[in-house]
Amino acid sequence: MVAIVERLTGVLTLVALAVAVVGLVVLVRGRVPRWLSDVALPLATAIAVTATVGSLFMSEVAGYPPCELCWYQRIAMYPLVVVLGIAAWRRDPQVWRTAVPIAAIGTLFSAWHVAIERRPALGGMCDPAAPCSLRWVEEFGILTLPMMAGIGFLAIIVLSLVGRNTPAPTPDEDEMTDAADPLGSTRPE
Repeated sequence: MVAIVERLTGVLTLVALAVAVVGLVVLVRGRVPRWLSDVALPLATAIAVTATVGSLFMSEVAGYPPCELCWYQRIAMYPLVVVLGIAAWRRDPQVWRTAVPIAAIGTLFSAWHVAIERRPALGGMCDPAAPCSLRWVEEFGILTLPMMAGIGFLAIIVLSLVGRNTPAPTPDEDEMTDAADPLGSTRPE
């Protein structure tokens, strides 16, 4: 079962990479189609959820103890599930202001972790019980866990920027949302 999940995680990482590349091309062209901006935040949320569930599976089911850098990447990824999930539900195009910095920090930790995997001599803060240089997973001969996390973070950055073009809810949708909100909270216009 672990091997199946590892392979599935590798495939989903390649899908996230493809989504990030397409999103980046669209952003560079400067013309984001409405359908793409409409699905950008739900896709970013799905990537964050998948990465979170995947990391928990790898440590709790597969038994791969997370190293210190893995924990820093988790600290960046886990809140993105909530931040992006709420933004997708509310169709908040301004979430990029929160999601991009968090994902950028996660990307830096992932990049450093990949560097340590490739050159273990770089690792200064590794715990001997869970070394940062140990490659628990290497799908398709290249995709390690920190590389998968880094691709997830990059895809979230790109999708958050694509989602900036999501139109705000119409007044009718606002009334429906407010009626369904038992706390009566309001959004700034």
